[in-house]
Amino acid sequence: MEIFARNTVHKDIPAVELSAGGYYAVVAPSMGSAVLRLRNEEKGVEVFRYSDDISIREIMCAPEIWGLPTLFLPNRFDGGTLRISDNVYKLPVNETRFGNHLHGFVHKRVYKVKDMGVTDSSAYVVNEYLYDENDYFYVCFPVKFRISIKIELSQMGLEHTVTIENLSDKMLPISLATHTTINAPFVDGGKQENITLQVPVVEKIIFDKKRWLPTDRRISVRVTDKEYLYGTKCPVLHDICNDMYSMGTITLDGVPFRGTVMKDKASGIRICNEVDEKYKFWIIWNDKGFKNYFCPEPMTAMVNAPNLDLPRELTGYEELEPSGVYTARQRFFVK
Repeated sequence: MEIFARNTVHKDIPAVELSAGGYYAVVAPSMGSAVLRLRNEEKGVEVFRYSDDISIREIMCAPEIWGLPTLFLPNRFDGGTLRISDNVYKLPVNETRFGNHLHGFVHKRVYKVKDMGVTDSSAYVVNEYLYDENDYFYVCFPVKFRISIKIELSQMGLEHTVTIENLSDKMLPISLATHTTINAPFVDGGKQENITLQVPVVEKIIFDKKRWLPTDRRISVRVTDKEYLYGTKCPVLHDICNDMYSMGTITLDGVPFRGTVMKDKASGIRICNEVDEKYKFWIIWNDKGFKNYFCPEPMTAMVNAPNLDLPRELTGYEELEPSGVYTARQRFFVK
């Protein structure tokens, strides 16, 4: 397969095409550096939620549920409040039915292509966004930072690296996730009922379901939760709403593996999502289960983490000092 990294137009917007190692990807710098498509042609696998028939306008109306969007300050913050060590910020309540702020803002920003190219075995693009007083959101969250996202394809799959630099004189709250939308079915010609999901669950986070905010309770995984652990859970065709767990490891082909495995039982083909130590939680959601996708989302911190009366070693919440740099990596590959 040809190796290339090149500018293109995808669904009427400027984009970057990457090809290497048997994988093909489309990245949209103007849509938060989201990966709009990842395909393994050799095995006939469409990894992320994608459709030729969906317009870019439809995707832009709900960018969280197409492809691989990167969320900074993801999920819900109680009343829009963000309590950190040196300040309290009030974010807009954009989820009015529950009275929360939802998903931050960087996934809706226009990034600039900082670097793009190929090596002997890979193709990559680096997109970045400078958040400062020119962003309308700065009025409620005046903490300057730069976020860069590197997407690289090779025989190892797609490597996704997020780097955040604190350019302010204040502490920068760190909570990061990808709203990982997996196509269902993901194998060409496959059936949804043949999909299983394996997740390295350790403890379950208990939510207040009236507003979908976590309580201070964690419980040992029950029989139904162990379906994730053993890889017998079908992640579609029934409703999964905010199943959140602290993260451990599973075994992939006899080797310890920190990540999730999606399997098509009929073909044996698997999608694997490996994450580094910065990601400490999984939250699983499937939009009621009948929309041809599901989301096993890795998160660095619990939902509403800075506002919880819990130690940071439990919530995963971090703060980045002025001039500090934070990096988190994950990888998707097909076996």
